[in-house]
Amino acid sequence: MALAEGARRATLPGMNPECTIAVRSAADLIAVTPYLLSFHPSDSIVVIGTVGRIVTFVARHDLPPPGADGSEWIASLVARQGVEAAAVLGFGPATPVARSVEALAATLERRGLLVPEKLRITDGRWWMVGCADGRCCPPEGRPVPSPSNPVAAAAIFQGQVALPDRAALVKQIAAVEGEPRRLMAAATKEVCDRLCIPRGFLRDQAGFAVVRAVEERYAKSGSLPFDETACLGVMLAEPEVHDYALDRTADEPWRLSLWTEVTRRVEPVWVPGPATLLAYAAWRAGNGALARIALDRALLQDPGHRFAALLDRLLAAGISHSSVEDLNPPVGIVRGRSR
Repeated sequence: MALAEGARRATLPGMNPECTIAVRSAADLIAVTPYLLSFHPSDSIVVIGTVGRIVTFVARHDLPPPGADGSEWIASLVARQGVEAAAVLGFGPATPVARSVEALAATLERRGLLVPEKLRITDGRWWMVGCADGRCCPPEGRPVPSPSNPVAAAAIFQGQVALPDRAALVKQIAAVEGEPRRLMAAATKEVCDRLCIPRGFLRDQAGFAVVRAVEERYAKSGSLPFDETACLGVMLAEPEVHDYALDRTADEPWRLSLWTEVTRRVEPVWVPGPATLLAYAAWRAGNGALARIALDRALLQDPGHRFAALLDRLLAAGISHSSVEDLNPPVGIVRGRSR
């Protein structure tokens, strides 16, 4: 029932691939899971896929409602990742979690995947689902590893954060309020009042210059004044400017912070531009949870945003950035909107 021989190595979202964490037991797997997701899951099914001893895929899904079974859909998604084995962890009430873990594990095994771990985590304790050996699986379960567990400590040492829950992650990119909101509204009105460049080549060139200037400032200082944030938000509504910023997005960690700040600050109508850039940067970094939340903000404001719709399909299919070499859209369509 233990992990496969040797240690698995987990590369966490946003980590340097050379920085890895050894996972040698089921308890270690439970301890590292919040850092793979960026938050502590609840009422969830988590699948951790591996190739050899390397974690290559992580996905979280809400527990299915009573009477529902999402195992076929989840298994199909996992099977497309090219993993060799998949651990299944369920977090939440005993009966629905055990049922969901067993159903998903059985479906994965029918698809030819190894399922070395089937774990239930309930009320601060954990059990191996289906194990009746009291020597390794006591009826009362085992305590969930504490925050001082060596695996959790190693993740924290390498700069990882596990927020209390998904709601805390949503809050991290929520719109600013109070005085910052008032200042941002005033700055946006001023930008819109004085922006007299007609749409077209000159406006796009001005937008490109704004993107470059903001990147340079943020990479050095880690923050933006409100007027620059407002100008950037407005310019990103231009499809060519959005694409320009998208094409410049690389794996520098500060880009996640930049697009988080801009997404939180801009007025609602301008949210889709920076939110989709945040989602893309997070997807590149392997942080699917943050990508999903950022994308939801963009789609809430503009359900027809073309690039948001494309990225939404990629995330729903569990496709990683490394699997996609070219995001060029069909002729006549830019990533933002129809030409």
